[in-house]
Amino acid sequence: ERPSAPAFQPEGLGFERIPPDFNGRLLEDDWDRFEEIVVNSRRRVPQMEDVQVTRMINGPEGFTPDNEFCLGETSVGALFVAAGFCAHGLAGAGGIGKVMAEWIAGGEPSLDLWHMDVRRFGAQYRSPSYSLKRIRETYYDIKYPAHERRAGRPLRMSPAYDWHRRHDAAFGDGSLRPRGWAGMHWSPAIGAEHLACRSAAALFDESSFSKIEVAGPGAAALLERLCDNHVAREVGRITYTQMLNTRGGIECDLTVARLAEDRFSIVTGTAFGNHDREWIRRHLPADGSVQVHDVTSAWACFGIWGPRSREVLAPLTPQSLAGDDFPYMSLRETTVGDVPVRALRVTYVGELGWELYCPTEYGLTLWQALWEAGRPFDVAAGGDRAIDSLRLEKGYRVWGADVTPDETPYEGGVGFAVKLDKPDGFVGCDALRDAREKGPRAQLCCLTLSDPRSVALGNEPVRAGDSVVGRVTSGGYGYSVERSIAYAYLPPEHASPGTEVAVEIFGRWVEGAVAEEPLFDPSGSRLRD
Repeated sequence: ERPSAPAFQPEGLGFERIPPDFNGRLLEDDWDRFEEIVVNSRRRVPQMEDVQVTRMINGPEGFTPDNEFCLGETSVGALFVAAGFCAHGLAGAGGIGKVMAEWIAGGEPSLDLWHMDVRRFGAQYRSPSYSLKRIRETYYDIKYPAHERRAGRPLRMSPAYDWHRRHDAAFGDGSLRPRGWAGMHWSPAIGAEHLACRSAAALFDESSFSKIEVAGPGAAALLERLCDNHVAREVGRITYTQMLNTRGGIECDLTVARLAEDRFSIVTGTAFGNHDREWIRRHLPADGSVQVHDVTSAWACFGIWGPRSREVLAPLTPQSLAGDDFPYMSLRETTVGDVPVRALRVTYVGELGWELYCPTEYGLTLWQALWEAGRPFDVAAGGDRAIDSLRLEKGYRVWGADVTPDETPYEGGVGFAVKLDKPDGFVGCDALRDAREKGPRAQLCCLTLSDPRSVALGNEPVRAGDSVVGRVTSGGYGYSVERSIAYAYLPPEHASPGTEVAVEIFGRWVEGAVAEEPLFDPSGSRLRD
């Protein structure tokens, strides 16, 4: 029975313009338009000759803000969703049914589905008006790589947002111009910020980092069970680790800082907060001994990194920044200028430096204090595109691209974090033991390309000899090493440094080779000084 009107028509969102009979409107005058589709369908599926089309209906399609499906468990435990399929949903029906059944029955799908996972959307997408703005912008749209969506922005802003805008920052969700699509949203500022970080220091606004707090008497035991590294170490220590699925694939890639005996702070990628929080939540003990909270909005975060970062920061804090007093991968509660700060000596760029966390209301004051202190040292304000270039040179991984639920830490090159000797094991431990015994199916390799202007963006085919043996996971240009860099999973027989390869970039095969990694500061002395 046809509905008399659409069930959801909030005023001002465009739904009031949908005709009441839209869901069942017949298109009897469009048979000529449909004839080509019928003829081609019979060519592809001969059985269509015997199918009689009795009527056509013009019905609404369902679109998501990024035109991908919405799959998986929601924030309401045990409530799963499979929606947003629009016209191409029928083609994916069999596969979607399979992975959804696995997800519901076993707690995880057998494939990496992050780009379809409902947890990729933040809380702002609960707003119909915000979602509608995004959907209108992305509707059947193809954009250049690094294009930033504008609909609904600004909405969620750093406390230093107005400062950035006054200083002509390019807001994102940056010498040598790459060829093809890689050069479309490129800026010479990327190289300048990169080199400033390597030569002196750069200040980065990382307030969008997702921050999760895990607390309670059972917190240490829970995180030891979920993480492949030892994380329940002494208070004040920071640990880089992964959380794995039962196949040994990497579900989360993050840092864990122990704040107290019963309290831990987790920092993960901007886009992964919902995913990682929900992965932890679904493993919480039933006795209520552990609580997990997303505290992203409570904390501003600024990174000060570079060989002169200690000189910039030292006059602002009573805390000694000497290596013995504040070692790498540790944290201290202190003040910077007038601001109470949680300082973490960690880096995502491979340089000496700190991440400084403060309550959001102090954020602008902290940023301005750091900026003024950095003026004598020619400190640059850096962006995420510079960070991506810096991290590529150091071989730091990105979850969802370089490492995913489909690869083990050994295959992804982060096996150094795995501690198989943990007394009580961890989720995925048995699968890792089996994987280590069998050897890697493929290995994430660093590739350098002969043409510095040919820059890979991800998913480009990689050839060894005459055979395609892998695809690029991420790529970019390294301004310090002056090379075009790409990462790709290759079969073990092609993964040795020196192996010659070629990558197809913008319709052209570019020669390259597997390289020893990291390309920059292989001893790590710069960040541990």
